[in-house]
Amino acid sequence: MVFHLITIFPESLKSYFDSSILKRAQKKKLIKINIINIRDFTKDKHKITDDRPYGGGAGMVMKIKPILNVIKTIRTSRTNRTKFIILSPAGKQFDQKMARDWAKKYKNIILISGHYEGIDERVKKILKAQEISVGPYVLTGGELPAGIIIDSVSRHIPGVLGKKESLEENRGIGIPVYTRPEVFEYRGKKYRVPKILLSGHHKKIEEWRKKHRKI
Repeated sequence: MVFHLITIFPESLKSYFDSSILKRAQKKKLIKINIINIRDFTKDKHKITDDRPYGGGAGMVMKIKPILNVIKTIRTSRTNRTKFIILSPAGKQFDQKMARDWAKKYKNIILISGHYEGIDERVKKILKAQEISVGPYVLTGGELPAGIIIDSVSRHIPGVLGKKESLEENRGIGIPVYTRPEVFEYRGKKYRVPKILLSGHHKKIEEWRKKHRKI
């Protein structure tokens, strides 16, 4: 799987991508994260990527040409194994099912990170891109949402996680978890691990986990 992140702030997520599970996955060549600076694909000396909106109003709009110049350099065939995404608070809510499905279906995911007042609407039409949101709120840019999607999708690619059992959906999301010590005392009160988890009775433990799962 290759993720292409198109942004005007390429440094914003590098440290996250270069750590922990995502770092190991890239080293094993299970995934590749290609961060592309839109400013490198402008023609003017000031590397301008935005302009005033038609119709007036506050803010600036990201221009078409630099983004399409980037797309031309990405070596990928226009098959159903390539997905174009525009990060937008107005987009479809990203969820676990989408992450799982995209990991199976696509070889290339191209994420266009918006800034300012958004991206010229014609980019979406030309690329047949899907607008995706990571939550019911507005951020200053699409870099963090892009990072969330890359992280979430990557976890579903075989080999990225050490064990398949590491995927929470195999048991459920939100199940309470505990580790040593068995009893922890804090401000005079003792906090204990549920007895069922110490019982060694695997069937009853699974029933307890199913009962307490959130999703």
